[in-house]
Amino acid sequence: MTSKLDQLKKLTTVVADTGDLDAIARLQPVDATTNPSLLLKAAALPRYQDLLRQAVSGAGDLNLACDRFAVSVGKEILGVIPGRISTEVDARLSFERDATLQRAQRLIGLYEEAGVGRERVLIKIAATWEGISAARELERQGIQTNLTLLFSFAQAQVCADAGVFLISPFVGRIYDWYKKAEGRDFTGSDDPGVQSVARIYRYYKSHAFNTVVMGASFRNVGQIEALAGCDRLTISPDLLDQLGQDQGSLTTRLSCSNCDDARETLSEAQFRWKHNEDAMATEKLAEGIRLFARDQEKLERLLADLG
Repeated sequence: MTSKLDQLKKLTTVVADTGDLDAIARLQPVDATTNPSLLLKAAALPRYQDLLRQAVSGAGDLNLACDRFAVSVGKEILGVIPGRISTEVDARLSFERDATLQRAQRLIGLYEEAGVGRERVLIKIAATWEGISAARELERQGIQTNLTLLFSFAQAQVCADAGVFLISPFVGRIYDWYKKAEGRDFTGSDDPGVQSVARIYRYYKSHAFNTVVMGASFRNVGQIEALAGCDRLTISPDLLDQLGQDQGSLTTRLSCSNCDDARETLSEAQFRWKHNEDAMATEKLAEGIRLFARDQEKLERLLADLG
């Protein structure tokens, strides 16, 4: 019997949610994702110290130094995976469309200067109204995007209509919120995070949207198993290791049948109202942006100390 990880790789494109090159090389995912929190962890690893110093050298400002470090880490990761790297725009720009566009274009430019074509990069952007609007324009420019911090169905609807390449609904953080709010645990298909991704998956497939659904932010292997068959799943090394050690059977769980949601195109006002009506999504999006912003600031301070 092959491991559950090997079985999962036949059902779903597996993405490593880490900046640890050793873990990526060992686990052999197709793609990889990074964010400010993961880059901060990577900055503590001995193998990245030269890249940190190079990022600061001649950068002129800390924002550019952070982008240079992110691209350098991304390029290293691309050397050990066959697919794409997702690199995130500064979360502090989440409510600024034009600034997000400019930062995304700079990241792509840095990758191209480093000899990495844009076809191997996804630009990660928080799924705010402004972020999705920026992503719509980037897709028109041939820069493909990964819309992250996605918690509400409204966010998923607007992302699909914008034609973004990929969305990352956050299973674990949805689970966290409901576990705390209701004072009980959830497993398998009863998990609110799993239910959210399954609903989005059915909506996208039933209405023939091309946007890729990539479940993210997992807390346990049960959540991963319940979403086997999703387009992609981005998973931490610890959980990938657990799947690699499990010899049990794994089958496709998702289906595009039984979609109860009619196709709906939301105006800005409708999006903001529907998202606002979802207390979990409103709180977790705001919290996620704040947490990524704090880690971005920590990375800037680390780079400043090297300057």
